[in-house]
Amino acid sequence: MLLVGGLVGTLWPSFAEANRGGNWFDDAAAMNSSGAPSIRINLSEQKAYFYKGGRLVGSSFISSGKKGFRTGTGKFRVLAKRPNHRSSIYGSYVDRNSGRVVRADVDTRKHRRPAGTYYRGAKMNHYIRFNGGIGLHASGHVPRYPASHGCVRMPPHMARKFYQYSRVGMPVTVTY
Repeated sequence: MLLVGGLVGTLWPSFAEANRGGNWFDDAAAMNSSGAPSIRINLSEQKAYFYKGGRLVGSSFISSGKKGFRTGTGKFRVLAKRPNHRSSIYGSYVDRNSGRVVRADVDTRKHRRPAGTYYRGAKMNHYIRFNGGIGLHASGHVPRYPASHGCVRMPPHMARKFYQYSRVGMPVTVTY
């Protein structure tokens, strides 16, 4: 699906253009457009945009960092990509014998691990790290308002597309 029409010549779509429809990605444009890829994240809109050589080829709703965990703004580069990443800070403590979650929403820096449990980090599939431990990743909960611990959550099908076409070293710009 190609919804780029009026976007040619601009790196930032207008608010109306950006909010037309839902999530979309044009694989053919991503494969056939010349130029370097880049990602732009607009925190005010709670949207991420994938560009190939200045041409918008995809757009996704996101959920960024909530109060106290705000996603930082700035110009970054993709530092690493991991297809099946798990958080080293946020997750659950799980009973070793039963596999039952003993405590959910754990912050390993604050919550001690109870005896007889192990830590299981939250899934962050299709993880694209760009600012320290902050990155884009798939999530089943993308409410389109800030709700994360700083990362940029995306619907799984969109995180997969952004992951597929991103490269280590490519620019990621985060603005309001």
